[in-house]
Amino acid sequence: MQRTKRLAVIGGGWAGIASAVEATRLGYQVTLFEMAPQLGGRARAVPGDEPGLDNGQHILIGAYKETLRLLRTVGVDEAACFLRTPLRISDPQGMGLHLRPGPPMLAFAQAVWGHGTWRLRDKLSLLRVAAGWALRGFRCDPSSSVVDITTALPEAICRDLIDPLCVAALNTESRDASASVFLRVLHDALFSGSGSADLLLPRVSLSDLLPIPARRWLTEAGADIRLSHRVDRLEAHGDEWLVDQLPFDYVVLATTPTEAARLTRTVAPDWANRAASLRYEPIITLYLRSAGTVLPAPMLALRTDASSPAQFVFDRGQLGGPSGLLAFVVSGARTWVDRGVDITLQATLRQARAALGNHLKSPIAVIKVLTEKRATFRCTPGLLRAAQRIAPGLHASGDHVEGPYPATLEGAVRCAVSAVRSFK
Repeated sequence: MQRTKRLAVIGGGWAGIASAVEATRLGYQVTLFEMAPQLGGRARAVPGDEPGLDNGQHILIGAYKETLRLLRTVGVDEAACFLRTPLRISDPQGMGLHLRPGPPMLAFAQAVWGHGTWRLRDKLSLLRVAAGWALRGFRCDPSSSVVDITTALPEAICRDLIDPLCVAALNTESRDASASVFLRVLHDALFSGSGSADLLLPRVSLSDLLPIPARRWLTEAGADIRLSHRVDRLEAHGDEWLVDQLPFDYVVLATTPTEAARLTRTVAPDWANRAASLRYEPIITLYLRSAGTVLPAPMLALRTDASSPAQFVFDRGQLGGPSGLLAFVVSGARTWVDRGVDITLQATLRQARAALGNHLKSPIAVIKVLTEKRATFRCTPGLLRAAQRIAPGLHASGDHVEGPYPATLEGAVRCAVSAVRSFK
């Protein structure tokens, strides 16, 4: 009788979880190694006494088909765990781009036409440029930045729409961001069918969204999950791979690029060098509380400048968290990380008071400031990312691996599924 193939997954973030689930589903004997005491990586709840805190604010969109399939596989009820709404980029006064339900491209055109503060010629300019992107299949010169492909757009359109979308999707400012990747995200949101542009805002902690149900599903399916286990050594041994001297037929490397480079330094030095060469963008999440405050919407876009760091604020009280808990998100935060936590906090407090005004029902209290210095890779034009295939029987998985998406949950999950399915 043929022996069941043994597959090791090194890393227990969302890419590692997705790899383990897909491999288990396909009949592999799976062992998952994770150095932390819990699964989830950069998308999990923050342990501690303060409820409702994640180590970063993540959102999904309807086009994230592989992520939604993964959640269904491990038994997650989408309706219970997400607040699903058509795409709305609203400011605290309720103005912004508001898509209606239905075909996304038509909804986008209607939303542009109905925008309350853009001039008619600005709207026509955006629709003309967007039509040009569509006619070209949402493709452009790989060396172009987002600024390069939006030079014909008015300042108001770039300020109110392009810049917030770019930094939210790519965690890289428009002047430095890859236009090719940005257009791919727009394509999938606008051309993946009805609901593809919808926002899916988690109503539960990120740990409850995937890591906890996935761990339960994997355990019940017979997978071996080894937490608090940092893999020291990965080496080839004939037709097998040894993970800390344990033999496996296949290995999926789903760690951070730094860890992946360390483990592959001797078995694939060129690949390790490529992984280690990535540059990163930080994200700062500031959790503040204003008792009794309920914002006009669960997610609001904020105006940013040299003294106002946050691009978005989330009302966690409307998303299953404690009432009055607000999460301010500073993406592409290198400048603010350099200025320091105290300066960033004080600037965000001033921004919150100025932007939210009468919506605040009580003084603001500081709950926690989280800085993820290596939140995502810098998604720049022409970036060469590490390949998925490292060596025979050894594949990489993660949002930093070669692929069409920026560093998103969907990018991580898609890569994970592909890595497992590519084994022969």
